[in-house]
Amino acid sequence: MSSIAVIDYGMGNLHSVAKALEFVQPGVEVRVTADPEQVRSADRVLLPGVGAIRDCMAEIRRLGVDREVAEAIASGKPFLGICVGYQALMQHSEENGGVDCLGQFDGQVRFFGDDLKDSAGERLKVPHMGWNCVEQTRDHPLWAEIDNGSRFYFVHSYHVQLGQRDQVAATCEYGTQFDVALQHKNVFATQFHPEKSQKAGLQLLKNFLNWDGTL
Repeated sequence: MSSIAVIDYGMGNLHSVAKALEFVQPGVEVRVTADPEQVRSADRVLLPGVGAIRDCMAEIRRLGVDREVAEAIASGKPFLGICVGYQALMQHSEENGGVDCLGQFDGQVRFFGDDLKDSAGERLKVPHMGWNCVEQTRDHPLWAEIDNGSRFYFVHSYHVQLGQRDQVAATCEYGTQFDVALQHKNVFATQFHPEKSQKAGLQLLKNFLNWDGTL
């Protein structure tokens, strides 16, 4: 039986993620856990996250999840980050006055700003909340059977800017263009919530559960 560890550090939408995984692949063993042995022995690892990055990083470090994440990524097994679980992989976030993140990837997490406007000059609300089109910038197994430009669900006030452009898997427009998905070797991560994104999001989770971690 295939297994996936959904890392529980008290800050993720764990129930929704677990149910979505079980829905797209009945019989999959979903382990909601922070136990290093449970994470280490799983076939795949998922790092979720919601809330303020300062609190998330504090719990990640207190529970030793930083070591679990580093080990999982280095192991080569398929790894998926979602929302704050994506942002946490970067070097630094502007949120909460500035917070050092895990530094797994060359990237910065930036605030959208208090005066964000669309192309017509109309002011946009922050946080960016709701459905938006995602433009795939490169082929990847996790985009299988998902049309380019498909809509996914977002809830965030901060966005990622990746330093290595070859790691950008998708972008989005909301007053500015930002990087909504990362791909590198066995790692894929998204700013949007696939577990809340209906057909396209569920397809992405299904693709992840069938991905071997190679490109």
